[in-house]
Amino acid sequence: MDQQVKRVKRELIKHGAILDMYEDTMELPDGKQETWDFISHRKGAAAVVPVRGDGKILMVKQYRNAIDRMTLEIPAGSRDSVTEDTRVCAARELEEETGVKGLPVEQFACYGDYQRDPRARVITTAYFSLVNEKEVRVKAGDDAADAAWFTVKLKKGESRDVTTDAAVIKKEDFSLELENEDRGLKIGAVICKEERQGLVRERKYKVKEGGMVAVDHAAIITQALEVVRQRIRKNSCTCG
Repeated sequence: MDQQVKRVKRELIKHGAILDMYEDTMELPDGKQETWDFISHRKGAAAVVPVRGDGKILMVKQYRNAIDRMTLEIPAGSRDSVTEDTRVCAARELEEETGVKGLPVEQFACYGDYQRDPRARVITTAYFSLVNEKEVRVKAGDDAADAAWFTVKLKKGESRDVTTDAAVIKKEDFSLELENEDRGLKIGAVICKEERQGLVRERKYKVKEGGMVAVDHAAIITQALEVVRQRIRKNSCTCG
């Protein structure tokens, strides 16, 4: 039982903008050595959903090399360093890609599923921000080809309960529609929310059909809109 695999050496082979590739020399329990590959997304990332008072959200259009096409996405990107706070990263990406700056952001989720990004496993901290359109000027920048406000329609669909030995999981589908008439863009996506009931609870949003929207950004948008709408309803009830 005391036999184990040991890493003897780790050598950096390729230092990329997002990923680092290493070659590890591993010692096996029988004393033999093998070479293993190791890829590290060394920084993590942050994303922000900018929401206007009328419900429109700010999105950017970018070319993604991993899938070789243009995608529609919320402002997002990797941290500049391992010490950069994700809140700072979210605000920086918002300014770099849209020109919008000086806004407070609030964290509402963390997305880290293994297959969420085709490049590698990337853990993204998600934020939202409320925007007064009259106080900001939108201008695409950095690696964003375009930045614009999109009308959002979010509709609830089928709902069902799935019972397992451990818990009851409520599954609910959402249809998300994003439209910008000036640019002739109208994009749809389907998202499933899974909510585990009981003493240990969990809520996850997963993309079933993403269309042109990047990776799981449709899920992040859906969760952000639910949070904002619930906050608005709660404040309305309190004020009333």
